[in-house]
Amino acid sequence: MEPRVDRLIYTAMTGAKHVFMQQAGVANNLANASAIGFKAQMHRFTAVPVLSEAMPSRAFVVDASIQDIFDEGPILRTDNPLDIAIDGPGWLAVQDRNGEEAYTRAGALEVNVNGVLQTKSGYILEGDGGPITIPPDNHIAIGGDGTVSVIPAFGNPNVVNVVGRLKLVNPPETNLARGGDGLFRLKDGGISPMDETVRVASGNLEGSNVNAAETMVQLISLSRQFEMQIKLLQSADRNAQAADKLLSITG
Repeated sequence: MEPRVDRLIYTAMTGAKHVFMQQAGVANNLANASAIGFKAQMHRFTAVPVLSEAMPSRAFVVDASIQDIFDEGPILRTDNPLDIAIDGPGWLAVQDRNGEEAYTRAGALEVNVNGVLQTKSGYILEGDGGPITIPPDNHIAIGGDGTVSVIPAFGNPNVVNVVGRLKLVNPPETNLARGGDGLFRLKDGGISPMDETVRVASGNLEGSNVNAAETMVQLISLSRQFEMQIKLLQSADRNAQAADKLLSITG
């Protein structure tokens, strides 16, 4: 095969593959544009030369990194005492399906059948002394520092009892990795200590930080890039066929 055609196929083939992968990532961002506490992802590409004994004339396009975007989403007022938004940097500590600690900013909470405070996705919230249990027939109030108090629904409404405090953490964003379940964890597998400076706003939720309009434009742009890579492959095929005809004539 003519060398220039060969180089074009390497570039176009890997470019099309990774643009397709990036389309999937952007589509996932768009699908979560209304998800509470969702953080968008960004794919970054780079060209890597193919190492061999021959001259370095070919290069692959590779997905260099998948970067999480930690910008804060819009604050949505709900007036629901079980809805909380992290006010500024920070995370809620929860237990994942394996009972391990993980982190989220999705603050839509509920009380499960066992009276334990959890997220709407079913992840149990960590407190300063473990999971927080809410007594039956009580109203819940969550303070700015994460303190969870209950007020009896019957009897003396002036009696306020503290049942626990949410574990609020603020690890460096560079040390966080997103799992397949959408929760974040420390890259080294450790546990982040409680941070007294993290604040929450009760009666609010943090929306997704995905800009739906910008993401839709990006998805259209990627679709056009993919079409361009496919056209380059088709062009390489035509060039190869023309070169074969010339060789057959001269031969």
